[in-house]
Amino acid sequence: DNWAFLYAQRLALKQELPLRVCFCLVPKFLDATIRHYSFMLKGLQEVAKECAELNIPFHLLLGYAKDVLPTFVVEHGVGGLVTDFCPLRLPRQWVEDVRERLPEDVPFAQVDAHNIVPCWVASPKQEYSARTIRGKIHAQLPEFLTEFPPIIRHPYTSSCLAQPISWEVCYSSLQVDRTVKEVEWATPGTAAGLAVLQSFIAERLKSFGSHRNDPNKAALSNLSPWFHFGQVSTQRAILEVQKHRGKYKESVDAFVEEAVVRRELAENFCYYNENYDSVQGAYDWAQTTLKLHIKDKRPFLYKLEELEHGTTHDPLWNAAQLQMVQEGKMHGFLRMYWAKKILEWTRSPEEALQFAIYLNDRYELDGRDPNGYVGCLWSICGIHDQGWPERAIFGKIRYMNYAGCKRKFDVGQFERRYAPRT
Repeated sequence: DNWAFLYAQRLALKQELPLRVCFCLVPKFLDATIRHYSFMLKGLQEVAKECAELNIPFHLLLGYAKDVLPTFVVEHGVGGLVTDFCPLRLPRQWVEDVRERLPEDVPFAQVDAHNIVPCWVASPKQEYSARTIRGKIHAQLPEFLTEFPPIIRHPYTSSCLAQPISWEVCYSSLQVDRTVKEVEWATPGTAAGLAVLQSFIAERLKSFGSHRNDPNKAALSNLSPWFHFGQVSTQRAILEVQKHRGKYKESVDAFVEEAVVRRELAENFCYYNENYDSVQGAYDWAQTTLKLHIKDKRPFLYKLEELEHGTTHDPLWNAAQLQMVQEGKMHGFLRMYWAKKILEWTRSPEEALQFAIYLNDRYELDGRDPNGYVGCLWSICGIHDQGWPERAIFGKIRYMNYAGCKRKFDVGQFERRYAPRT
C-alpha cells in the first residue's frame, strides 16, 4: 500500500529493469529512543521478507543517505531513484542532500505516499484552520482515495543480490537512549497493524463517534504508531473504515475528519511553516497575547524532571504522563489537557513548548510527527484555533482545567488506572 513503491515498480517494468529497495538507517533522529527504533526495525524485518518474496532485493544501508546512497547508486548502476515524502525539516534536508550528490543523469522523483491527497496538491499555501482546508481535501478525495493496484513479483532479476542483513549490527550502530523501553501492547509491523485496524472496525468503531473523548472508554483506533512508521497506510485504513458508513455514519465521518482532514492539516502546517516547532510559528494574535502574559504569576512552576516523572500536584496530569511513559501512547483528549497545563506551570511559552515537544518525542511511539508538533502548538500557541476570552497566563489561548475534565469523564477512574506505583 505504498504509492512511491508502486510508482518505482511501474518505472522499472516499463524499462524492463530490476527494482531494489534501500533503507538508510541513521544512528540517531531527534529525541527518538530504542522504543522507536525497535518498532521501526522490527517492521523493516517484515518488509525485507516481503521484498525477498517479490524478487526485489532489500538493502539496509548504515548511515545518512547523503553518505551512503549516491555511492550505492553509482556502484549498482541505478537508473533512477524514487523516494517518499515527509514535511519535516530533517527528512527534507536528507532528500536535498541526496539530490545534490546524485550523478546528473540519474532522475530523482518524490512521491507523497503517506498523505491521501499529496501535500502540495491539497493546498499551495499554509492553511489557517481545518475549516479552510476541509473543502479542498474533500473535493480531491474522489481522485486520490482509490484502491491500491497490487505490487507484483518483479520479473526482472538483479545480477547483484542484497547483502544479508545483520539486525544485531543495526541495533549496535544506534546512538540512542536505551532506557525508554519498548511497549508490550503494540506489536510492530504491517500484519500486526492491520490486525489492530480490523479490531478497531469490529469492536471500537461503533463508539468512536460518541466516546472518542473519554479516556476510560476503548473507542480509539490506536493506529497512530503504525501510521507514523509507514507500516499501515492511512489510505488503507480509510478504505476499510468507509465500508461501514451505512452502519456507523457518525463514527466513520469523525474518523475521516481526524485521520484525513486534521492529519493532512498538520502536514500542511509543517510543510509551509518552517517554524512548526517554535512559538515563532504561531499566528500574530497568539504571539502577542502570550507575550502580554509572560510575567503573569504561575500557580506552580515545575522543572522538566518533575514533569517527566509525573510528580506534579495534579493527579490527572500525572496519570496522563505515566500512561505515555509506560505505554508510548497518551489518550488524544488528554494530550490537549497535558500540553495546556505545561504552559500554565512553566516560566514561558517557549519553555512550555520545548518541554512538551521533548516529552512527546521521547515517549510517544508516534512522536517526531507533524501531528505531534501541531498538537503541541494548538494547545500552547493556539495554532488552527481562534482567540478566546482573555485570562491570566493563557491570554486568549483556549483554556482547559481539571473541573472541565471532570464534567467530561470519570477522572478518578483514569487516575486510579495510572496511579504512580508506590
